[in-house]
Amino acid sequence: MRSGHLQIILVVALLLSALMLVNVRYQSRRLFVELEFELTQARQLEVEWSQLQLDQSSLGKHARIESSARRDLNMVHVIPANTRFMTVTTK
Repeated sequence: MRSGHLQIILVVALLLSALMLVNVRYQSRRLFVELEFELTQARQLEVEWSQLQLDQSSLGKHARIESSARRDLNMVHVIPANTRFMTVTTK
């Protein structure tokens, strides 16, 4: 009878071990898919960051700022002919 109990215990242990193996493999595959997804997102964010840095460097250039000021704000260079000086009188 002890041999029968031992066989039942071993079969149950084998079944539990097999179920645990299936679960571990499933979790491993799920985590791998999540990892690949996160790595893809990281690559996309790196590309976006590079594009934003490029945009920032081009937007900050002096010539671009000057042309934008002339076009959008109707600004002109300061020359003596169109400069007015104000004087302050003190009492």
